[in-house]
Amino acid sequence: MIAHLRGKLVEKNPTDIIVECNGVGYFLNISLHTFSQLPTEENIFIYTHLQVREDAHTLFGFMQKSEREVFRKLISVSGIGASTARTMLSSLTPSQVIEAIIHEDVTVIKGVKGIGAKTAQRVIIDLKDKLGEVSADVNEIVTSSRNTYKDEALSALETLGYTKKQSEKVVNRIIKNDAEASVETIIKLALKNL
Repeated sequence: MIAHLRGKLVEKNPTDIIVECNGVGYFLNISLHTFSQLPTEENIFIYTHLQVREDAHTLFGFMQKSEREVFRKLISVSGIGASTARTMLSSLTPSQVIEAIIHEDVTVIKGVKGIGAKTAQRVIIDLKDKLGEVSADVNEIVTSSRNTYKDEALSALETLGYTKKQSEKVVNRIIKNDAEASVETIIKLALKNL
């Protein structure tokens, strides 16, 4: 029903925010991951998920569309409610949640407060095959934050005589394996693989 909000950030707490849109203040529950990404300026655009229950309508806010998708996938699992999913996204980043599920890492998921071994296994079983498109979005976000390094490395490789198409595949693979790689590291690894 409410897909996103664009308005003024009136109040900001680690677990919730209030966004004012045309005179109406919306109370949104947020994860610590979203809290860490909130902009410093007043104007804000935030993705939302509205949970309608018999006794309450609860709005959840996410700075990234991919985090909202991970949240929606988590609450589709039996035994994982909205507050548990929010706790997971406060303890782990969306990409860490996806990685843990894809690599069947029960220990990481179990490390989240309120999740036992059985629930962790259920999350893995239920979501392992359903995270394809979401993980692609998360990888895009990780890659785009390193875009300056990627662009610098690509232009350096072009200067060295490699075609952009040829070097882009290699550079993307390097960044996917090591999102923290410096420009020098990317270039060195790319030269070995070209």
